[in-house]
Amino acid sequence: MKTKSCNKRLIIYEIRNAIGNPFIAFFGIVFPVMMLMIITFSLRKQVPSSMVREANTGVFITMSLIIPMAVILLGHSANYSQELEKEIPVRMQLFGFSQNSIMLAKIIAQTITLTAGLIFYSVFSYILVDLQSPKLSSALCLIGCLYVMGICFFLFAHGLSNIFKKFGPTYTISMFVYFGSMILCGMMGIQTEQLPKALRRVASFLPMSYVSSDFIDFWQGGSYNFGPMIQAFLFFGALCGLLVVYSNYKNRRVIK
Repeated sequence: MKTKSCNKRLIIYEIRNAIGNPFIAFFGIVFPVMMLMIITFSLRKQVPSSMVREANTGVFITMSLIIPMAVILLGHSANYSQELEKEIPVRMQLFGFSQNSIMLAKIIAQTITLTAGLIFYSVFSYILVDLQSPKLSSALCLIGCLYVMGICFFLFAHGLSNIFKKFGPTYTISMFVYFGSMILCGMMGIQTEQLPKALRRVASFLPMSYVSSDFIDFWQGGSYNFGPMIQAFLFFGALCGLLVVYSNYKNRRVIK
């Protein structure tokens, strides 16, 4: 049978799977805007009027981190683990789609969904909330970080799904990582520096904590030491990559 390559129909199929996932629709699109509105509303009574725009912008940057976490970490782990549980990838390979073609279609679909979520979030945020306009380089830096995080979360979700091959344990761990990261990285209203020392240490290994706490300082210009954040990205990316390597090792074919 001739092997089928990644094509438009396969990508559209994966996009429909992603968009049709209620976890992505709520946690990746509705939830960030809802959290932004709730937190910025409460800040109006806590900060001076001259600092409201800066405070709102800090919350906007922090809540943007939820989108790649929800769309890719929760979305891909939920969809792919269910597919593995029902042996859908095996059936697709029987119809001529290679594993590489299937994965490429998933990556493209996740990227498109993530982009749509970020656009939706940004447009509605600037309409509903009084925010500072960023310097172009700062905005591009944030966007770049969000996409790199998306890659890491895809590797994590993919490896986790391949290890368990079941929706229950895969999604349980993904939700634990999702909400745990939100708590550690300042997305639940508690700043990272307000956490106990041990939890601050854990947060220092997560790149999301640096975006949440530091990006507001150079949003409209200025310098920033990217060293610690890059180290956190390397550590987190290596951890996610090792998870994929282990999943491949666990599922290797053994000749008996």
